[in-house]
Amino acid sequence: MDKLESIAHRIRTLRVARHFGRVQSIRAGLISVEGLNGHASVGDRVLISLQNGEVSGEIVGLAPRYAEVLPEGNTEGLSVGAEAELLFAPTMSPCDGWIGRIIDPLGQPLDGRPLPRGIEPRPFRCEALPAVRRKRLGARLPTGLAVFDTLLPLVAGQRIGLFAGSGVGKSTLLSNLARGVEADVVVIAMIGERGRELREFVDKTLGPEGMARAVIVTATSDRSPLIRRRCAWAAMAVAEHFRDQGKHVLLLADSITRFAEAHREIALAAGEPPSYRGFPPSVSNLIMALAERAGPGLAGEGDITGIFSVLVAASDMEEPIADILRGTLDGHIVLERSIAERGRFPAIDVVRSVSRSLPDAASPDENGMIGKARAALGAYTESELMIRAGLYAPGSDPKLDEAVKLYPQLDEFVTLKSDGIAQSFAALAEALRTPARPRAAVRGAG
Repeated sequence: MDKLESIAHRIRTLRVARHFGRVQSIRAGLISVEGLNGHASVGDRVLISLQNGEVSGEIVGLAPRYAEVLPEGNTEGLSVGAEAELLFAPTMSPCDGWIGRIIDPLGQPLDGRPLPRGIEPRPFRCEALPAVRRKRLGARLPTGLAVFDTLLPLVAGQRIGLFAGSGVGKSTLLSNLARGVEADVVVIAMIGERGRELREFVDKTLGPEGMARAVIVTATSDRSPLIRRRCAWAAMAVAEHFRDQGKHVLLLADSITRFAEAHREIALAAGEPPSYRGFPPSVSNLIMALAERAGPGLAGEGDITGIFSVLVAASDMEEPIADILRGTLDGHIVLERSIAERGRFPAIDVVRSVSRSLPDAASPDENGMIGKARAALGAYTESELMIRAGLYAPGSDPKLDEAVKLYPQLDEFVTLKSDGIAQSFAALAEALRTPARPRAAVRGAG
């Protein structure tokens, strides 16, 4: 069946006519090509001949007599008058045979094996599903991590942000969620990652168990900004393919910051003026449009549960990309460097994190435990400097006294792995009752 689908895909992509133009000028990273304007549109790809090969590019602007093309690779050997062929807007055709594979943002295999093609081509950019026809958020999902099963629940179709600086355990947490969250398919977008991290993430961090149900779409940091930006769209198109089959898809996008930075490079080259902190005005709509494509599907379809990571410098939650995404999603998880530096992983700052699936995702008794735990953590955090400086006097504030008593158990609770939601709440109840180590049926995070 896969072979027939591949043949059908090749037949559909055959072009009856081919359109050619010539390079008119080369300036500031942009290539002007004349002769294509009667057929070309913004977003179409172009293949340009070099003295020793070819380079592809994308049309980012159109003028009355020429098209402006941003190249996707090295333009050494390019000259005025070089031939340029119009390839039109790219599409990709995902299929079930993509599970367990690593592909690039143009749908080409990166693991050295042939990649089957699906029957239906999909555009990289499309509108989100109609808001009034979508299902509501679904059931609570087991995640394999006690803190996400209780204090920060994740439900089917929810979209959350993971905000972290570099080196605080973001990739490890994403891999734990990729292995632990209950889903039919996991789609992972690795946008602008260092090249060595891909193999390490696949073999060591994700492992065979996680890879068995995953599709990885990757564009390393040395690729063109056009390819890095397209990585997020390609991963979303793959996720939409499986969602339309009625499957529950977990989408992990790492990171939206690099997606936005790639768009900034493209927009500035195309002449869009920079605004706040150098990002163009169009970046806000770009991020929100991507995030809106995730979420619950229509009746009879599956859901896309999205986890979008954001790199925040110096824990600045007000920087533009973090601020845009935080206001768009259904919750945010903050990883704090100071917590990581004292050796607690995952380094989640529970007080600054929130899941907007609450209170609906938990029962009244569970919400009571969650509220008590958050109140204790909040009271301790607010007075932590005073406590560590030795200025805290027991008996002066009953709420703070209780918070100081519960904090060690709650801090340890955040590190626990889970065998299920019920066991996680049992461990939380134990942590709230006694200063002893939580003993419910959970495993240490190791």
